[in-house]
Amino acid sequence: MGSVFKFKHFEVNQVGCAMKINTDGVLLAAIANHASPRNILDIGTGTGVIALMLAQRFGAAQVKAVEIDESAAQAASKNCLNSPFSARTTVDHSAFEEFKSDLKYEMIVSNPPYFVNDLKNQEKRKEIARHADEDFFELLLRKTAGLLTEDGLLWLILPVKQAEEVVVNAVLQKLFPSKIIHVYSDCTKAPFRQIICLGFDDQPPLQEHVYIYEAQNLYTEQYKYLLRDFLLAF
Repeated sequence: MGSVFKFKHFEVNQVGCAMKINTDGVLLAAIANHASPRNILDIGTGTGVIALMLAQRFGAAQVKAVEIDESAAQAASKNCLNSPFSARTTVDHSAFEEFKSDLKYEMIVSNPPYFVNDLKNQEKRKEIARHADEDFFELLLRKTAGLLTEDGLLWLILPVKQAEEVVVNAVLQKLFPSKIIHVYSDCTKAPFRQIICLGFDDQPPLQEHVYIYEAQNLYTEQYKYLLRDFLLAF
């Protein structure tokens, strides 16, 4: 993949970003939803692709992105400035732990680091982008609970094991799953990701299923429909 990834309505230059555009990010950005978000927060924005996709989808929303890696934050900021959504997107170079805001957000999204206690990547910047300490998700849940509006929603995409643990721990912050989306490579395999939607309304969660491939190198109609407004291939 080249350094510049072209979408239908914007481009993303990935130079300087340890973690490149991937299926997890674009799927989360295509699926995450709220009835009327005025302020959206993207935690660990990387290239800025999730923030840009959300800015495209929600034309009345201001989108704030936070990124700990300085080089990636600079790249994401340039990508936002060069987009049609420059007036509504901003990028902060800061650790989420240190992020402060007087605003409350109707929607918070994150494609977070998830290899908790896993083998560490040799390249330090990729390690930061991909690995999380044990208390990372506890902090994420605690801080986002304080940043959400009363009807606010937190959307995450995670491997199944981590997603299940996050759902259990979220209850301590009075955050409850309203939707759990099981993501499959294809119909012959077990789910490899879950997209979870957490909010303050305690109700039985809706369960949905997303399949990416019909066959090798052949995307499902469901996946193409989800990304039809973004990817040039669809």
